[in-house]
Amino acid sequence: MTKNPNKVQFFENSPIRSVWDEKTEEWYFSVVDICGALTGAENPRRYWSDLKRKMKSEGSELYENIVQLKLESADGKKYLTDVATTEQLLRIIQSIPSKKAEPIKLWLAEVGKDRIEETIDPEKIAERLVRTYERRGYTKEWINQRLESISARKDLTDEWRAAGIKSGKEYALLTDELTKTWSGMTTREYKNFKGLKKESLRDNMSTTELILNMLAETATKDIAHKENPKGFEENKKTTRRGGGVAKLAREALEKEIAEPVVTSKTALDLNHTVLRTTETSAKLSANTSENPSK
Repeated sequence: MTKNPNKVQFFENSPIRSVWDEKTEEWYFSVVDICGALTGAENPRRYWSDLKRKMKSEGSELYENIVQLKLESADGKKYLTDVATTEQLLRIIQSIPSKKAEPIKLWLAEVGKDRIEETIDPEKIAERLVRTYERRGYTKEWINQRLESISARKDLTDEWRAAGIKSGKEYALLTDELTKTWSGMTTREYKNFKGLKKESLRDNMSTTELILNMLAETATKDIAHKENPKGFEENKKTTRRGGGVAKLAREALEKEIAEPVVTSKTALDLNHTVLRTTETSAKLSANTSENPSK
């Protein structure tokens, strides 16, 4: 695995060793550290060993998928340690009888309930997305564009599916081809450019970047719908043509504004203006209330 340096994160002041894997685009966390943080056990290694046996007796096959990575220990040396992804950790936490774990279990139950309701009424998905983006401080313009981009992406993947493209690896390869054609970077290179790891690339695009990406996907879908390409190689050619449409639009816009359209800015930077405006408005409102004459 190609890894970034180990990173220590914290859960209620308890250190949790973690490492980012560039290849799988996953954070891996020390299971022993999680067990210690949630239970306060004097010997978290023994606790994890006992928990593994308990989960196995319950029929869980999770342990078979647990990997080991070298993490730095208290003595400064690195030892192979059981690590788990976020998804695996959530499963492990369900088997830990701890008050500290209870809020997470309740949250999981709430998420499960919401997902079941969304399968019954898909409109709830859009409502949840809007609420989430509003809480993060995105502008209404950006949110509307993001919802449109989700629809465009689904239309494209539906077209790929009809053409015999396999979801997963082939979708990712075609997406890389599309992104590289219009932006000059693969998806991973684009995320690295913005300093992203597991975060969504689209959630960290500007409105203009979203529009160009959506143009590339829509153009690819329209060309594929008209020409009906079959298999991966034919769709790869179509994808390049669709991405080329957005590339021409990007280059034309960059010529007009004399600056790059693809930006290293992330959601934090892109939302800074709207957040700052909100904060300023709140301060002005407070000052006006205290000093009506102003």
